[in-house]
Amino acid sequence: MTNTPINKEIVEQNIQALDVPDLGKASIREIVQLVSNIEEKTGARFVRMEMGIPGLPPARIGVEAEIEALRNNVASIYPRIDGIQPLKDEASRFVKLFMNIDVAPLGCIPTVGSMQGGYAAFLVAGSCRKERDTALFIDPGFPVQKQQMMVMGQKFASFDVYEFRGEKLRDKLESYLAQGNINSIIYSNPNNPTWMCLTETELQIIGELANKYDVTVMEDLAYFAMDFRSDLSKPGVPPYQPTVAHYTDNFILFISSSKVFSYAGQRIGLMVISDQLYHRKYPNLEARLNVHTFGGAIVHRALYSLSSGTSHSAQYALAAMLKAANEGEFNFVEEVKEYGERAHIMKEMFRKNGFRIVYDKDMEQEIGDGFYFTIAYPGMSGGELLNNLLFYGISAITLGNTGSTKEGLRACVSHVGRDQFADLEKRLEQFYHDFPVGEMQEKSREMI
Repeated sequence: MTNTPINKEIVEQNIQALDVPDLGKASIREIVQLVSNIEEKTGARFVRMEMGIPGLPPARIGVEAEIEALRNNVASIYPRIDGIQPLKDEASRFVKLFMNIDVAPLGCIPTVGSMQGGYAAFLVAGSCRKERDTALFIDPGFPVQKQQMMVMGQKFASFDVYEFRGEKLRDKLESYLAQGNINSIIYSNPNNPTWMCLTETELQIIGELANKYDVTVMEDLAYFAMDFRSDLSKPGVPPYQPTVAHYTDNFILFISSSKVFSYAGQRIGLMVISDQLYHRKYPNLEARLNVHTFGGAIVHRALYSLSSGTSHSAQYALAAMLKAANEGEFNFVEEVKEYGERAHIMKEMFRKNGFRIVYDKDMEQEIGDGFYFTIAYPGMSGGELLNNLLFYGISAITLGNTGSTKEGLRACVSHVGRDQFADLEKRLEQFYHDFPVGEMQEKSREMI
């Protein structure tokens, strides 16, 4: 590995300075810091695939509505903790028109991004019943959700779903739920990091088991309607965004504005709680939080304690975007199809240069092109691959950080502009030359 695109000594110095014993276990933010430091010292521009942040302009409808709200002096007024009524009303319409589910406006609650919604939901779900002290993650998944669990001191279990697709999922889930200690099931759909999408059969299995074992399902829809293999963009017209909510009333949905509306900077999302769960009473909630209902604990205990509400002006922005989508005036899916197009091009570049897609199938169907994809290289662990790619000006995060049992990396396409495609291709070609696949496969066999 000589004459790499990025100065070898500077990369090595900065890896050492990061003071992380195993680069493969470094957090997303640590990789961001590392790459930013290398870029600053070398003046080189990386192909940055490590962080899942939007790479498109924010929806103008939201920007204009927020400016208008600020001009109307909402910045000086505390918002309602459970959200302004126009937003709650439009959110209720949105889930009906784009998911075909009925949820009263009461249970549609703005949060400081889905991150805060998740934190509040994990906290309350873990407080409902003393014997239900563990959350179950269907992995791979968003690493920071487990970090939230650790911060709260809550227990969690997880498994990699890749080998348990379809009907196999039932037995695998039941092996955990039958123990009697699980309070919730958490997953993302489309999936971060793999871009796998659960099928209707799998969602039905999750819903049926949630009913049987009385657990709450938390469905993270950060990439709402972004499975571009189907057109999910028409309000009130099937197909709809797939959801477990068709099969159980024990659900909480997290709908982010960060990716689908490119509105990440204003930290505004939605937590949608089923009518039944919102009003459900748990004796332990009264003992622990002095409140009777699940919804009351979410709003008046968790969210009140965490932030006392969500940005007032951003709520008007989200309300305007949802209203325009609901009325068919704003095709939000069309706006973000660029991510799928980038992924298609980039995956071909990686494949052409010796890489393989790790999570490559949704059952028998080829996985879709979207915000993320996963890559591996013969003879290299995820940590080794990440380390080696840094010398070629390419960054990502390891799959090990996401609960995956497989070696490889998660690649995010959002901040790789088309103007970088030529550089990416050139760097991958050099990587392929410097690490011949034949030799790497032989090394892999020796390791076995």
